Amino acid sequence: MELSMRKMIWAIFAALVVVAGGARAEAEWLEGEHYTVVNPAVRVGPTDQVIVTEFFWYGCGHCYTFEPMLQAWKQTLPEGSRLQPSPAMWNDGMKLHAKAYFTAETLGVLEPMHSVIFKAMHVDRNRLASKGAIRELFVANGIAGSDFDRAFDSFGVNSQVNQAEARARSAKISGTPSVLVNGKFLIEARKAGSQANMLKIAEYLVQQELAGKS
Repeated sequence: MELSMRKMIWAIFAALVVVAGGARAEAEWLEGEHYTVVNPAVRVGPTDQVIVTEFFWYGCGHCYTFEPMLQAWKQTLPEGSRLQPSPAMWNDGMKLHAKAYFTAETLGVLEPMHSVIFKAMHVDRNRLASKGAIRELFVANGIAGSDFDRAFDSFGVNSQVNQAEARARSAKISGTPSVLVNGKFLIEARKAGSQANMLKIAEYLVQQELAGKS
């Protein structure tokens, strides 16, 4: 009886440690210290979902190393939330790469081409500095040149590029990768401390936002 009681006490103690540890982890993520409140909030999508926006640039080495972590984390997002990549741009070269992203999305080939473009720039050292170079990459991966041409310079793609540019400007991002939760909370590696922490903070804020909707 004494042994069973001792086991029960240890089990309760262990449970309390886990709960307290979780509370401490949440308390560690402080507004203003680890993430920034964006005011006014940025319009990022449907209000019935918690949208996690990742601002990225294909030419960013930090974005390249962040991508596998982000994709694994994406699989753990709870129901009612989703990840929405958004190209960042503050020069013409970045705008060209943003067009590549939205062209792939428009053509329904984002699943392979997103990683292909990252690989081209960081493994193959292809700067993709022109429309022609981007076109060659798409054609080499099975996309018809005529389909690429039609999408790349379309009104729809140009409109999405303009929206992404305005979104990043409204969020006041200072670098990539950056993560914005529900248009309200901006998470950057400099404040978060690491890319891993960026995702932990995002997870915490997603849960907070979902709880607020329930």
